[in-house]
Amino acid sequence: MPLGLGRRKKAPPLVENEEAEPGRGGLGEGEPGPLGGGAGGPQGGLPPPPAALRPRLVFHTQLAHGSPTGRIEGFTNVKELYGRIAEAFRLPAAEVMFCTLNTHKVDMDKLLGGQIGLEDFIFAHVKGQRKEVEVFKSEDALGLTITDNGAGYAFIKRIKEGSVIDHIQLISVGDMIEAINGQSLLGCRHYEVARLLKELPRGRAFTLKLTEPRKAFDMISQRSGARPGAGPQLGTGRGTLRLRSRGPATVEDLPSAFEEKAIEKVDDLLESYMGIRDTELAATMVELGRDKRNPDELAEALDERLGDFAFPDEFVFDVWGAIGDAKVGRY
Repeated sequence: MPLGLGRRKKAPPLVENEEAEPGRGGLGEGEPGPLGGGAGGPQGGLPPPPAALRPRLVFHTQLAHGSPTGRIEGFTNVKELYGRIAEAFRLPAAEVMFCTLNTHKVDMDKLLGGQIGLEDFIFAHVKGQRKEVEVFKSEDALGLTITDNGAGYAFIKRIKEGSVIDHIQLISVGDMIEAINGQSLLGCRHYEVARLLKELPRGRAFTLKLTEPRKAFDMISQRSGARPGAGPQLGTGRGTLRLRSRGPATVEDLPSAFEEKAIEKVDDLLESYMGIRDTELAATMVELGRDKRNPDELAEALDERLGDFAFPDEFVFDVWGAIGDAKVGRY
């Protein structure tokens, strides 16, 4: 199935004596406030209270390979989140690769996507060893699923068992893809990287420049943290902080059972058709498609909001069917 892409358009204090117990970080003083849109806000059109009087959302974090616990707050998107983490641990912001929720391991089932549970504990994975690997493309499909951190780094989220990449032990889940054949990929989105890999000619070798996340002692022997059939990465707290690439973050209730199932199925379709997994993108597509009467209406909505992806017609039809099936509980 052709990919069809590109057709269109001072540091927060560290808490030395706190332990990283997943689920015990999270909500700071008060209830959800300034990041929550209308949640907890004034009623009847009154002006918002002064910033100093608004409740704060405070999250706890550690570096995945080991560190004291830090407190972070005041971010509205993923890039700002990484910046706050870097400030807390006095690191260059570019060192933060991605984050997992409630585990320090490179577990793609726990990858921080577009939502953070209000009681989730954030583990930040930073750059470790760099490596350069030559790969012979003996098959059209390499067996890679690509994702990105929302801040300019694309990395490997899944390696299909028995695939071309699976036979190369130096390549692991969590590796950031810095360059292909010397072409820098810093700043590229996951679908752009997936397209470049797909377009590489079969029967030729190419070079991958990779950076792996720094590992703690108990992670040294791990090659892959992903398992087939991963579901959407939704928060575990009483609500979630939803981070958007455009617009402010908002505090929302947990998704309904229909939304969870629909997001999971659409995310599976993204991997099947495009070689990427992106629960934030899947959630946006479910939101756009839940009230559409036919695939043409969905295609129009997707083209207006997500035209850069240039989704194939077959994909749009399957997405519309997956959302409809989830609505009636067919799964």
